[in-house]
Amino acid sequence: MASIPTLKTSGTQVASIGTEHTLYSTTDAGVWVLVVDMGSATDGDFVELRVKTIVLSGGVLQGTYYDYFNAFPVENRNQISVPIPMDAGIQCDFTLKQTAGSGRSFPWKVLAL
Repeated sequence: MASIPTLKTSGTQVASIGTEHTLYSTTDAGVWVLVVDMGSATDGDFVELRVKTIVLSGGVLQGTYYDYFNAFPVENRNQISVPIPMDAGIQCDFTLKQTAGSGRSFPWKVLAL
């Protein structure tokens, strides 16, 4: 039986060009998905979404998921990461970085599956 996603946390990030903003960091066990509303972005804006994890306790936080957006079609404004499975005590960070354009506001949420 499939589980029903539950909201873990949410917010709105006002992007500063060139700054990687940590939206959420957790060490809780679960399967996590990042959802970002790109509705405010326009052509000329460049946005990166990342999920960083540690594989084993004592390890280094490294990239696990990365996606880059520079075209924002009307029909595909909400972006969803791949599911990220994590065990307890291992760090998982969700970040957003706008690298060009005018600083925009991005509503976002992290869901637990």
